[in-house]
Amino acid sequence: MKTTSSTKRYSGREFLAEEIAQIRRLVQIEPGISRQQLSYRVCEAFDWRKPDGSLKDMSCRVALLRMHREGLLELPAPRHKVNPCRSFARRTPQAEPEPRLEAAVHELRDLRLAVVERAGSALWNEYIDRYHYLGYKPLPGAQLRYFALAGERILGLLGFGAAAWKSGPRDEWIGWSRAQRHRNLGGVINNARFLILPWVRVSSLASKLLAMAARSLPAHWEGRYGYRPVLLETFVEAARFTGTCYRAANWTCVGQTQGRGKLGDHRLGQVPIKTVWVYPLAKDFRVRLWQ
Repeated sequence: MKTTSSTKRYSGREFLAEEIAQIRRLVQIEPGISRQQLSYRVCEAFDWRKPDGSLKDMSCRVALLRMHREGLLELPAPRHKVNPCRSFARRTPQAEPEPRLEAAVHELRDLRLAVVERAGSALWNEYIDRYHYLGYKPLPGAQLRYFALAGERILGLLGFGAAAWKSGPRDEWIGWSRAQRHRNLGGVINNARFLILPWVRVSSLASKLLAMAARSLPAHWEGRYGYRPVLLETFVEAARFTGTCYRAANWTCVGQTQGRGKLGDHRLGQVPIKTVWVYPLAKDFRVRLWQ
């Protein structure tokens, strides 16, 4: 078993060597504990909670799995086998290409955003996997997903999840300290996926949907997680897109990434260079993020 003498960061939290040793002792004391139960124990021991006071058990499970894979501890064997046939890999008639839609945005009837509930989750995953250039992968941590609908017809999809741990342009623009970022990063939400389906040709639809999402998301997020975010962010691959729809929706470009990835790894060139865009959801967003 490897040991560590330095602080390690997982799922947005820094773990001291003593804390990792404490987790190892928890496993030794209760060898029959499940991975889910272990995540609850760790969250309770370290008072690792979401802004609404509930345990951050999903983030903890991700952290524990990374520790396990890095040889810092030995997790109990999983109780259930993972089915490799994930719902996003399916292909259904419902997500087949549709006839081309050309219209002005004001001509669309009953344009709205619908929060993706359990029944629609597999369909959202399938659309993203089939038609988004990045494909599907689970959004990290707390999240909200939307279908963009005109009547009953799906025109696009949006996904929002946890913010990047570090982003130089964003952090400099906010002006917060490292400690403030640690405390208040949950107030920033990342627009991780945005897709207008390829057969939809509606001018200004993308910026319209971004504006609708900015109005709807704070209340939806509070209803699900018990607090209101104050800032949206997104990362636009510079070699592919210019960010026109974000600019048209009054988002602000604050700079470019250095290719370190979402977790701020020190190795440059891991991911493509991206422009960083932000959109305040509250006038006093800086005051709240500086607390």
